Amino acid sequence: MTANSRDHAHSHEPMDELRGASIRALTVAMVMKLGYMLVDIVGGVLAGSLSLLAHAGHMFTDAASIGLALFAVHFAARAATAHRTFGYHRAEILAALVNALTLWVVSTLVLIEAYDRITGGIAGDHDHDVEGGLMLIIGAIGFGINALVAWMLHASARHSVNVEAAYRHVIADLLGSVAVVVSAILVWAYDWDVADPISGAVVAILILLSTWRLLAKVIHVLLEGVPEHVDVYSLCSRIEELAGVTVIHDIHVWTLTPGYEALTAHVLVDPEHDEDHDAMLDRIRHIAYEDFGIEHITIQLETSAADCSEDHHVDHLMATAAS
Repeated sequence: MTANSRDHAHSHEPMDELRGASIRALTVAMVMKLGYMLVDIVGGVLAGSLSLLAHAGHMFTDAASIGLALFAVHFAARAATAHRTFGYHRAEILAALVNALTLWVVSTLVLIEAYDRITGGIAGDHDHDVEGGLMLIIGAIGFGINALVAWMLHASARHSVNVEAAYRHVIADLLGSVAVVVSAILVWAYDWDVADPISGAVVAILILLSTWRLLAKVIHVLLEGVPEHVDVYSLCSRIEELAGVTVIHDIHVWTLTPGYEALTAHVLVDPEHDEDHDAMLDRIRHIAYEDFGIEHITIQLETSAADCSEDHHVDHLMATAAS
């Protein structure tokens, strides 16, 4: 058993408790974001700051992403039906995908605007009269609010890729607040207006880089890849070490939604082994759940593989032999 599987095995928490904590954190975060968005708009108009107005737009995007996350969390709690036997767990993954792609769109637009303002400033085509002092005050307040919201969402982000998407929106906005503060100081102290679009471009690039990992995780889940904490070779070996088990094959491990993994497998057992099959199933489920953190477990016991029409991939045996 790997260290990751042990860590995960001892971190079982009821899905309802995790979902409830996520909803509370997301709700408070959305209210704070909308409140500060209004401050950004008023401050941007009074200070003549395009940076603050753009930041207000980013805050609105954050609030919308959090609202989408809340919708997905509520939707994912709906019961399974005859038409959707796994329920709506994937709603959270789809919301995370939308949020990640939205961040990429916003970052691209920021880069385009930054390029236009930088080239325009160099050519002398753009002349903005910005009140650096007011911009600095509002940017500092925004930094404090974003830091608080990021702290609130951090714990829930570890259990939900959907909340993680909203969390990364907030981190991106936190970086945006830093950019506003830095550019405000340069504008206020040195009258260097071009600092504003330069800092915006840097933040946009950081957003793209930080969102790539989230997007990769979402795509991995949608492609039904093996969860990061599950070592399939180790899982197969543990099950095949049980008395009466000949080989495990046709094994599939995937993530329905982060924190809720599924396993299906066929287990070939020795027909001469006299242990009750129910007892053997209990031992297999115990390994999968307690040692590897897999909750949805479906095992088919067979005494012969002759009538099994499924894919008999057993590459874990070749990996074990190679090692």
